[in-house]
Amino acid sequence: MHFNSLDFALFLPVVFALYWWVPKTSNRQNMVLLLASLFFYGWWDLRFLGLILFSCLIDYFIGLQLQATTEEKKRKLLLGSSLFINLSLLGFFKYFNFFQASFVDAFNFLGGDISTFHLKIILPVGISFYTFQTLSYTIDIYRKQLLPVRRFTDFATFVTFFPQLVAGPIERAQRMIPQLSRARSFSLQQGKEGVQLIVFGLFRKMVIADNLGVYVDRVWEYPEAITPYMAVFASIFFSVQIYMDFSGYSRIARGVAKLFGVELMINFNYPYKAQTFGEFWSRWHISLSTWFRDYLYIPLGGNRHHAGKTLLNLGIVFTISGLWHGAAWNFVLWGGLQFIMLALERLIKLPKTLVIRRLQWVKTLILINFSWVLFRADGWSQAKTFLIQMCTPEAFVGINSLTFQSPIALLINIALVIGLPFFLKLEKHFLQCSLPVQKTVLVATLVLMSVLQFSNEKAFIYFQF
Repeated sequence: MHFNSLDFALFLPVVFALYWWVPKTSNRQNMVLLLASLFFYGWWDLRFLGLILFSCLIDYFIGLQLQATTEEKKRKLLLGSSLFINLSLLGFFKYFNFFQASFVDAFNFLGGDISTFHLKIILPVGISFYTFQTLSYTIDIYRKQLLPVRRFTDFATFVTFFPQLVAGPIERAQRMIPQLSRARSFSLQQGKEGVQLIVFGLFRKMVIADNLGVYVDRVWEYPEAITPYMAVFASIFFSVQIYMDFSGYSRIARGVAKLFGVELMINFNYPYKAQTFGEFWSRWHISLSTWFRDYLYIPLGGNRHHAGKTLLNLGIVFTISGLWHGAAWNFVLWGGLQFIMLALERLIKLPKTLVIRRLQWVKTLILINFSWVLFRADGWSQAKTFLIQMCTPEAFVGINSLTFQSPIALLINIALVIGLPFFLKLEKHFLQCSLPVQKTVLVATLVLMSVLQFSNEKAFIYFQF
């Protein structure tokens, strides 16, 4: 059930009405949210429900036991059990075929002779997101930064909360559970803000991202027909597409949550304004970046030791970050490129003049655009073809080979990219202004433009992770 589907357009009002109709106690409200979330998740595949409920039960009881015991060995064993069970489930469903195929390839390369096999494993939707969410809960209790939840419905609602279940943001129990543990009252202001976020999120996804995606998908569907011009335009279009797609989802998630009196964290902060890679990762997918910082980078030692150890820690984080995004070597290479650029920024100190900052912004934007090729590719071979084509001199001369779309559709896509900064400024101003007539007209216009795209329902990009 996608946010941009008719199914969700029918589902949301029903849940909203039931939620505010039941007695305003946290238990009743959470029960409505839990049942709605399980229905929402089961809509994808009923078999996934058993897996997510199993994860909920495991970490719910481990959390209680962590609080009940003071013996450090037992507490470490309990935390280790949570880590092992959750990461084993994630590893099996997401990485089993990748690792066994990589092992066979390496063994055969060294002179061995074993054959590979492939299990037909269905990747549960959102498993990368809710696994990290439940892990943060048990780790925080182990660190004595959080008290465990006593009511199972509260904890299960935190894990399965449908607005952010499938593609984040990856919420922390310290933020979410206090909200879910108290009764919520409807706020008209919060409701208005929620609707505005939903409208802008749908516009980002359905009007900008999906229209750019038509050209991007066609180019990547026929790699043998790629010309330099097509590779350059496809990479630029995809850079905008993935930002509008994922940030659109995050805005819708925040907006829907507001309708139920729940505040989710901001997951994007205009990342393409970043002047450095370090700044980019403080603005892009903030919930994941901060998760890796707090639960991996800092425990490894962070930047508390010598420069070599700091770089090693960064290398580990971005290798794992690449694998988190997908079980393929191009994702590992993508994570490695992020690490290399961050490492170079740390090693090469430049003066912070206005000209240098502007040049850094251009450099960062270009390299991010190149890195998305690795992210979008089906494998290294395809990514290499694109990168070689993008770097040929011909890529920057003329546009006569831009096929796969009508000239009008292509011009619309180019206009969407060029007009993106103006749209983002308009959106930011709109969310801050208090002029009801202008806001109503703009919302109605965006809604109409989004509704016209309903027949072209497309999945969000990050659903595959």
